[in-house]
Amino acid sequence: MHKVKTIGRCIREYRKESLLAPTFVALECLLECIIPLIMARLINQMDGNSMRPILENGVLLLIMAFASLFCGVLAGKYAATGSTGLAKNIREDLFDRINDFSFSDVDKFSTSSLVTRMTTDVTNVTNAYQMLIRMAFRAPLMVIFSVVMSATINVKMATYFMAMIPILGIVLFGIVIIVRPIFKRIFKKYDALNNSVQENIAGIRVVKAFVREDYEKEKFAKAANEVRNDFVNAEKILALNAPTMTVCIYSSILLVCYNGAKMIINSGATELNAGELSSLLTYGVQCLISLMMASFVFVMTTMAAESAGRIAEVLNTDSSLTSPENGIKEVASGDIDFDKVSFKYKKESKKFALSDIDLHIKSGETIGILGGTGSSKTSLIQLIPRLYDVSEGAVRVGGKDVREYDLVSLRDAVAVVLQKNVLFSGTIKENMRWGNKEATDEEILEACRISQADEFIQQFPKKYDTHIERGGTNVSGGQKQRLCIARAILKKPKVLIFDDSTSAVDTKTDALIRKGLANSLPETTKIIIAQRVSSVQEADKILVMDNGRIVESGNHEELLKQNGIYKELFDSQTKGKGE
Repeated sequence: MHKVKTIGRCIREYRKESLLAPTFVALECLLECIIPLIMARLINQMDGNSMRPILENGVLLLIMAFASLFCGVLAGKYAATGSTGLAKNIREDLFDRINDFSFSDVDKFSTSSLVTRMTTDVTNVTNAYQMLIRMAFRAPLMVIFSVVMSATINVKMATYFMAMIPILGIVLFGIVIIVRPIFKRIFKKYDALNNSVQENIAGIRVVKAFVREDYEKEKFAKAANEVRNDFVNAEKILALNAPTMTVCIYSSILLVCYNGAKMIINSGATELNAGELSSLLTYGVQCLISLMMASFVFVMTTMAAESAGRIAEVLNTDSSLTSPENGIKEVASGDIDFDKVSFKYKKESKKFALSDIDLHIKSGETIGILGGTGSSKTSLIQLIPRLYDVSEGAVRVGGKDVREYDLVSLRDAVAVVLQKNVLFSGTIKENMRWGNKEATDEEILEACRISQADEFIQQFPKKYDTHIERGGTNVSGGQKQRLCIARAILKKPKVLIFDDSTSAVDTKTDALIRKGLANSLPETTKIIIAQRVSSVQEADKILVMDNGRIVESGNHEELLKQNGIYKELFDSQTKGKGE
């Protein structure tokens, strides 16, 4: 019921269509069940002496048939509108919820699993919903109407149809118990399958560079085969449904034929006549078709129930990072303070990614951060815009704990340029306005000059109206990084963070970018994570990190005198340059 309520909230403006569809289905069923009675009357009135009964009943049958068709068309229209509207709302709600998730929430579900839930799972639920408001509503109504109509003709004959219903119910219930765990397992394997596809496409250049296409094909084929095997097992069990139902229905029809014919002969057509027997057989066929329909719906809803649970799990998950009520809207300055901060990505983890960080940065200062792979440099800067929350201690920006800020206001005041930044399909100008949607052409030009991007943009035939392909595939790594730096500059942030974001540019360009930033954003706090000592040696303070701790701190000259890790890095990177 919890899943049903969650999905039900997504119907919203499509409630009217969702109610009209079963209403017209009910009218369609009623009309279809009256038609056999008219047919019975027609058969009984045909005495070969007059065409009048045929014409009268024929016209009535035509009216009833067209009325039933009209109701069926409207039911189909409203069912399609309601189900596609539900799909739209579910996807919008999922997308909104995922966008509110923190990094840790996304990590918990995994990207591939979230993609599966927004595509395959939503399709399963909406297909099942369309069937529920139309076919699943029609099937039991047709069975009930058919049995009731049969009972009005002959109660004894109607009992043959009623007797099969509990038998079929027991069979269907048994199938549900067995099949449901299989479907649950299938969707987890779907996630793994999508993960394989996503990983392969994202790393296609590496795959081709190392000639690993065959390996990736084998890995994908294995995942696809596991999904196939589980589906085969599920379908083998579900396949028992149709023959069981067919045996029950045809057995009841044979009993009606035999006992009906016997009753007509023995009673001289007083208890039952040929027209009524014909109607009973029609009702039997209607029961068969309706139950076949019900079994098909049953298969879909069994699969959709698991999908609905996975969707509801996302919709009912609140982001682990939320804005406080009446959160602070204005970041006063670029001052940053880490007070005895420790951090780990998962609460249950025993090891901290960051430990005992005490760091105080004044607004407008430039801070350089060096450290080997896995030293938690990126983990440190992710706490500033509150992409994660600290496990112990506090991070303050502008003198206030980041947990006191409205998240949007805080993140608007902090710009992060990543090593692997993303450009979106559109013109260069459109990409730049991600940083500031109100930016003028002159502001865009100035930001690109500071980031040294204007130089190569002017070489494009369409200059700033040049179209960037999805992901920035039509520009080089260095060009992409410079465009992303310009985009961040346009935010005019209080804190500007470079996470190894000049790794793809040469040292001369790197120096020009740092000089431009110092002149254009003097009040902005700049934090530079780098692998090259030359990128940070002019910083006001340089931090050297190792194993989640700050092991060295000072300016360039002070760190050289400490004769530690920084000096080793400096010597190794400058060795031979004097020669």
